[in-house]
Amino acid sequence: MDTCRIPANASKCSRNTMECFMVLSTQAQKISIGILCGLFGTMCIFENSLVLYLIFSSPGTRKKPSYLFIGSLALADILASIIFVCSFLNFHVFNEAGFSKEVFLLQLGGVNTSFSASLSSLLLTALDRWISISRPSEYKLLMTKKRAWTALAVLWVTCATIACLPLLGWNCCVLDSACSELFPFVDDNYQSGWICLIVVLLGCIVCAYAHVLWRARQHVAYMEQHQAQAGKQNARMRMDVMLARTLAMVLAVLMLCWSPVLVLMIYSVFARLSDRLRKVFAFCSTLCLLNSMVNPIIYALRSKELFSSLRRVFSHFRRQLKAAEESPEAESTHKSSVIET
Repeated sequence: MDTCRIPANASKCSRNTMECFMVLSTQAQKISIGILCGLFGTMCIFENSLVLYLIFSSPGTRKKPSYLFIGSLALADILASIIFVCSFLNFHVFNEAGFSKEVFLLQLGGVNTSFSASLSSLLLTALDRWISISRPSEYKLLMTKKRAWTALAVLWVTCATIACLPLLGWNCCVLDSACSELFPFVDDNYQSGWICLIVVLLGCIVCAYAHVLWRARQHVAYMEQHQAQAGKQNARMRMDVMLARTLAMVLAVLMLCWSPVLVLMIYSVFARLSDRLRKVFAFCSTLCLLNSMVNPIIYALRSKELFSSLRRVFSHFRRQLKAAEESPEAESTHKSSVIET
């Protein structure tokens, strides 16, 4: 395994050895982490895969920029779940430290890329809702399908580039600098920069949603005063209000799940973390999977189009099961089993 010189301000346990970061000391802790990761990860992959299928199987949803951004969020959550669960369990539960520094930084880059893309997709969705509710007459001209795909391409390339900087050389081994308290080989300055990027993204999302929800509240008041008018404008307003509230719920869940992780990461920049806090950080990291698992549930319950698509899928599945049960083969098998009985 690659090693590098221990920084002058490092503790006796080198931050550049994998064993120093394996903080789960008891079998009960490892089993608990394994159950949480397995449960959240499996549900997250299933639910987000279902969301992607519902979006891209329907011509009405896959052409809308709003649902393209939601599809990007679902894809990011799937990748984050797969990479995070595999690397996290391999490291903390099975204590596998035989892989090289490059392999570890590649795995960490995959997790960072997925989370950054997930958060950036939420930002694009917030901006999409802001344009839709602020300039409804110009929305179709400003937010085209081509522009949506271009924005998503720029988003993923940018997130992947930033996340791979430690692998490309911005790490404490190459720079001979202070290493992170939480991640092997990660430079303190890079961790601080990544935290600042996440905080800026969250701030932009909060500002965009604050404006969207303010406008949505105005629309609710307008609809209450003009309930007699049941035209397309009111229907569109209801859709914007519903989607705005849905995305506000997504943002609330995001903040609730990621705040403990971000707080501990910020604290580690300014102070030395005890082993107990590092164990807390390991358990709080599983909340990221919980966030990815809850997002599709919110879509299914709050998005009328996705919920309708989900009902059609289940109806089609039930019809297939019914047709299989009523097929001649099934009927003959049933008759033969009755005769034998």
